[in-house]
Amino acid sequence: GIRMPYFGLGVYLMNDGKEVQTAVQYALDIGYRLIDTASAYDNESGVGKAIRQSTVERSEIFVTTKLWNSDHGYDKARKAFEKSLKKLDLDYIDLYLIHWPVKNKRKETWRALETLLDDGLCRAIGVSNYMLPHLRELLDYAAILPAVNQVEFSPFLYQKDLLDFCNNHNIQLEAYSPLTRGKKFNNEVLVSIADKYKKTAAQILIRWALEHQVVVIPKSSNPDRIEENADVFDFSIEDQDMEKLDNLNEDFRVSWNPTSVV
Repeated sequence: GIRMPYFGLGVYLMNDGKEVQTAVQYALDIGYRLIDTASAYDNESGVGKAIRQSTVERSEIFVTTKLWNSDHGYDKARKAFEKSLKKLDLDYIDLYLIHWPVKNKRKETWRALETLLDDGLCRAIGVSNYMLPHLRELLDYAAILPAVNQVEFSPFLYQKDLLDFCNNHNIQLEAYSPLTRGKKFNNEVLVSIADKYKKTAAQILIRWALEHQVVVIPKSSNPDRIEENADVFDFSIEDQDMEKLDNLNEDFRVSWNPTSVV
């Protein structure tokens, strides 16, 4: 029942000092309201400092962080959450995710997240890098369904079956690495569509995700890029061009592949 912005800033690989603080502050200044971090990124302190120093009300900012692989299990997960909350130095976390579906430990970890939600320490809970088998398993034992599943998602990794499953179960899909880390910016189809709409390849990739009603969190610490990535709300992509982009799927990943995790 809570509201989550469809567009935000990812802070993967940003250092915990000036880089992440400046990026988050600038993003908030120009209208970003979703900030996505993780304990594994080792920059929660900087993210929290930028949020506390911002003139934007805390209630308007949606903060996501994630539980790392070494912190699975009921007690360890609760302690990891407390550590993240302390580093962020915030009163609550909006969305807490299991970062990776660690084998044999997912059930107890999810039970811990349900308890955190019941205790009011976070506003929503979810998962990351969960493929269809992981989600089906989770739905078998979850008392509370995940609000979000954050996965790598782009036209070149168009996981339509996963998107359909999430939509059918009221799980919001969220895309990380939506820009393919720039590795597909020169694709001929993408370039031609970008030229048609007088937008950059990055903007087309972001808009494509939004057209599929997928939350998208492009990462950049460059002010110009942060601004460029947000300039995607003055146009929409026509159906025939969406179909061309959908057909670019080649299971291309720039990050880890969770399909082999059982």
